[in-house]
Amino acid sequence: MKFTNVLAGFLFIVAGAYGQDVHYNYDRGTNFASYKSYQWVDLPGRVRDQLIDRDIKRSIDEQLAQKYLTKVEKDADLYVGYQAVIDLEKGINLSAWGTRGGPGGWGEWGGWDNGTVTGQTSTIPVGILLVDLFDPAKKQLIWRGDVSKTLDLKKDPDKNYKNLQKAMTKLFKNYPPQAGK
Repeated sequence: MKFTNVLAGFLFIVAGAYGQDVHYNYDRGTNFASYKSYQWVDLPGRVRDQLIDRDIKRSIDEQLAQKYLTKVEKDADLYVGYQAVIDLEKGINLSAWGTRGGPGGWGEWGGWDNGTVTGQTSTIPVGILLVDLFDPAKKQLIWRGDVSKTLDLKKDPDKNYKNLQKAMTKLFKNYPPQAGK
């Protein structure tokens, strides 16, 4: 196998590595400046673990407070809800061994001679958190954001919460949406 084939395989794997990924969409006809208050609503797919549920809501509350939205218990301008999903992705680890051949040690075309490539697959948990903002007067979704990141379930809760805060900061950077961006 030529060195270039091994390099191409390696670059493919690096390009497929998961980091924090953020997306959002919104209703372009909405005047986001008109919203002043919000209340939580439970959506199907929210986390059932009370501690994690509280952490997610607290991290979103922190971001909405920075956007000058006030949390209320009823009669809010916006309803806020979230859904969480864990997706299992396949990862591949490749290793290559070979001998250098020819004069100068690099073979006729600068590749590896008599090379061997081995691979091992693994399952990688990827967490996806969707946040919805719904206008109850219009009865429609006006903003949706999602963030996904590989999960390290062995991290301590404080590190996980800091990662959650970073993800929410990155997500809510796009709220309220700026026209023309």
